[in-house]
Amino acid sequence: MLKKKECVVMLLAGGQGSRLYALTKKTAKPSVPFGGKYRIIDFPLSNCINSGLDTVGVLTQYQPLVLNDYIGNGLPWDLDRTFGGVKILPPYQGYSGADWYKGTANAIWQNMEFINRYEAEYVLILSGDHIYKMDYAKMLKAHKKTGADCTIAVIDVPIEEASRFGIMSTNEDGSIYKFSEKPKNPDSTKASMGIYIFTKSKLESYLRADAADPNSSNDFGKNIIPAMLAAGERMMAYSFEGYWKDVGTIASLWEANMDILGDPPVFSLHDEAWRIYSRQEAAAPQYISADAIVKNSSMTAGCEIEGTVINSVLGSGVKVEKGAVVEDSVLFSDVTVKAGATVRYSILDSNVTVGANATVGEAKGNGVEIAVIGADCVVAEGATVPAGAMISED
Repeated sequence: MLKKKECVVMLLAGGQGSRLYALTKKTAKPSVPFGGKYRIIDFPLSNCINSGLDTVGVLTQYQPLVLNDYIGNGLPWDLDRTFGGVKILPPYQGYSGADWYKGTANAIWQNMEFINRYEAEYVLILSGDHIYKMDYAKMLKAHKKTGADCTIAVIDVPIEEASRFGIMSTNEDGSIYKFSEKPKNPDSTKASMGIYIFTKSKLESYLRADAADPNSSNDFGKNIIPAMLAAGERMMAYSFEGYWKDVGTIASLWEANMDILGDPPVFSLHDEAWRIYSRQEAAAPQYISADAIVKNSSMTAGCEIEGTVINSVLGSGVKVEKGAVVEDSVLFSDVTVKAGATVRYSILDSNVTVGANATVGEAKGNGVEIAVIGADCVVAEGATVPAGAMISED
């Protein structure tokens, strides 16, 4: 007889990521590269295995091909298990017909069979677009100790930023008495991280009721959480004090990449006690010429640097030719910056070529926006791409 799983993880990874524009034109947001050799989804997956949780359903929908190939059988994260492990859960056709996931709650509801298969007592729900390191086992322990029906991870944010988040108002014991989605006048600074632990029986009953409501948006923040609060269920906040970044915008993705630079960095990718695992492709060693200038930058295997790289994050196979300058920028894999070209305050997707003497972006200054060039684009020799431009074709 197969063993039960105390807690099953459901990882929401189907988002289009429309605010990342050109970077998500061909791929889902969780598979966007980060930090040179990672993808965004590596962080929640690594958190799961580091927390001792080995049964993960990854719910995909928008442009899932790259994500499906990347996750594969889950081996890089030690999630290749015969019972449990990582499973891709796309929308599927059932007896009553096929249906796209209508919202976060509906996506989980359509996959209750997966959860019930493991006879789980608890369900951990995660988003696939955050950069952080977190021990979910501690949160689960707190959930069980308080006897909560739902525990929501929260992080303290400055009061002037609170209106950007879902805000939890709590009593002294951490119990939640009010939830406000992006309030104009917030009365708390506890922002929801989009990380929930539910007692499975409660979750299933509320999802069933939500699915039967034709007026529902089928969303956790808009529907499930308010419904549970209104019914007087025991809702608890779990405070998290580490680094956490929602990388759903170009600015936040750029900032999070910059946070891995410096000595010490704001966010370290090299913590042996909490490793971030990823699917690594074989690559040649780095080559940095004697004439190259490299300062405060992160470079992955296979880079060839003959020009200047300052305060930047480079993926594998990036080439910066002699006389070229890359500054305050993030370059995904296999980007080529030709001789004499300048790239500043930009994000360049995979396989981009910046022609000789071309200019992309501007030096960082007050209000200067980040230039973005989508995958496989070519910037012509001598061309200029202004600050804040979004380019998805040559």
